[in-house]
Amino acid sequence: MFERILMANRGEIACRVIASAQAMGVEVVAVHSDADRDAKHVAMADRAVHIGGSAPGESYLRGDVIIRAALETGAQAIHPGYGFLSENPEFVDAVEAAGLVFIGPSADAIRAMGLKDAAKVLMEKAGVPVVPGYHGKNQDPEHLAGAADAIGYPVLIKAVAGGGGKGMRLVERAEEFAEALESAKSEAKTAFGNEAVLIEKYIQKPRHIEVQVFGDGQGAVHLFERDCSLQRRHQKVIEEAPAPGMTEEMRAAMGQAAVRAAEAIGYKGAGTVEFIVDGSRGLRPDGFWFMEMNTRLQVEHPVTEAITGVDLVEWQLRVAAGEPLPKQQGELAIMGHAFEARLYAEDVPKGFLPATGRLAHLSFPEGVRADSGVRAGDEISPFYDPMIAKVITHGPTRAIALRRLAAALEGTEVAGTVTNLAFLGALARHEGFGVGDVDTGLIARDIDRLVVAPEAGPEGVAMAALAACGLLDKAGAETGFALWAPLARDVVLRRNDDEIKVRLHSLGAGAHDLDIAGQRVEARRVGAGWRIDGQPAARVAVYASDITVFTQYGVSFQVIDPLERDSTAGGDTALIEAPMPGLVKAVFARPGQSVAKGDRLAVLEAMKMEHSLLAARDGVVAEVLVAAGEQVTAGAALVRLEAEAEVAAA
Repeated sequence: MFERILMANRGEIACRVIASAQAMGVEVVAVHSDADRDAKHVAMADRAVHIGGSAPGESYLRGDVIIRAALETGAQAIHPGYGFLSENPEFVDAVEAAGLVFIGPSADAIRAMGLKDAAKVLMEKAGVPVVPGYHGKNQDPEHLAGAADAIGYPVLIKAVAGGGGKGMRLVERAEEFAEALESAKSEAKTAFGNEAVLIEKYIQKPRHIEVQVFGDGQGAVHLFERDCSLQRRHQKVIEEAPAPGMTEEMRAAMGQAAVRAAEAIGYKGAGTVEFIVDGSRGLRPDGFWFMEMNTRLQVEHPVTEAITGVDLVEWQLRVAAGEPLPKQQGELAIMGHAFEARLYAEDVPKGFLPATGRLAHLSFPEGVRADSGVRAGDEISPFYDPMIAKVITHGPTRAIALRRLAAALEGTEVAGTVTNLAFLGALARHEGFGVGDVDTGLIARDIDRLVVAPEAGPEGVAMAALAACGLLDKAGAETGFALWAPLARDVVLRRNDDEIKVRLHSLGAGAHDLDIAGQRVEARRVGAGWRIDGQPAARVAVYASDITVFTQYGVSFQVIDPLERDSTAGGDTALIEAPMPGLVKAVFARPGQSVAKGDRLAVLEAMKMEHSLLAARDGVVAEVLVAAGEQVTAGAALVRLEAEAEVAAA
């Protein structure tokens, strides 16, 4: 076994690998960028090496610097985690040329599965079923359109070097194909440096089921399946294992196909074979097809660990060190059911816009596995994926595991940034998902029901008002009294764009009455806690002028000083601003151009995603204040429309 390894990644996966390695007695060297100097994974590691600037291209993608750090610190092997350099065959070659061990598959295996079209040809030869489609090298638009006609609409255009939904477009009619193709190729070139695409038949009620495989270079086993069908725009949201409705016949067929795929390329280490499944007729052995193989550990690996009792990171280290597979197929069994929910810093009502912010408070319920790369006080950086944590639950049955997930999400507390916590909670309690009736279109069909902003009820407002007055932790006998009479004070809170006025009457130590929009609410301290109208009150976190009450997955307020009101709180629909720091990828507006509400004016790239900035109303472009290629800060003015009065006069 290795004495010391280097972790060539960051965030929750770095923390995850460090924990398992150290439990095995293996020292870990962490690497970090400028932004991650004080990160959790740096604090956990035995040693840490600074490798460059905050942008990934200046740090976590610099393979030569990472290899030099491993050599200088005496590490014997490098674990890539996932993302960044984990599926870069040139990096694997460089690691091995330096006399180090790459904890993962060979460069040849990565290359074999790196391009979707070549991988599908290889899988067909190995006897693995593939989706009907065109995987050829002719990228002429007319040829691709003809292939789509032959396959039959609807079809999917997919980047051959793609992943995460980038470079993918659904086309339902022939007349939409040309525009979709151009868009997919542009996005693929930006994301992967390769604009080549393939065309596939679109499955009408698709389920995304993947199989965890593990090889030692000679043979392979599978550790059963995961269902990742709960997706939004091809991004996984909640995963589970095993797949609901799975039959033993189909499990055996999928598992054997996945093992054949791994053994066809002499696979070594942890990998995932992803299948698209036709769920319209139930799960049938003839209704699944190979999509791609991820030649690394997957984000959702904890659900497999939960149902098998296997530490996949420990297996990775043992196999990379030259040991055989720790277990054979007959020794592996499914125990219960598990779920994983991905908790992100993102503004769901605003279209799942990635968010930044300093985590004023972060807490998870006892007994719940929460894989996280951040702590209270850490900042969600604009340079990396905005994941806060993966919340994982396990139970003897699917129903129990799902109830535990719902309870875990309700008990998770985050303050300092907006999150998708309420969205995850709504999914965990969705009726269709609850009975296992799930496909990749579920979220899109029910998006209006799932994206509902939590209401600030009187109980939550009352606790925020008490916090704003500094009364939550005060219990002296004189608290709340003025001379001869109870003290009354007014508090103004802001919730989103609404102002909430509260009049608070302090009756004594731990006793206050509040008037909230004409409704009287009683707040009383009972022992160490508070009760609102006789019911136990939610916990509260206060950071500067921001107050978060942990009810309904977290309701945030800002304390307003009446003397410092923002006269522009109503917003300026003439000014299009950057919602977050990012790179301006494209500008479509030009001075004097007439635009309609919803027209795309610019594209901003932030947190590994592209965001279209749209006109908030009809108008005429007065100024274009940025150019493509510029880095901008949050709130930066990008495009200004002429005032409505100017347009009317013209």
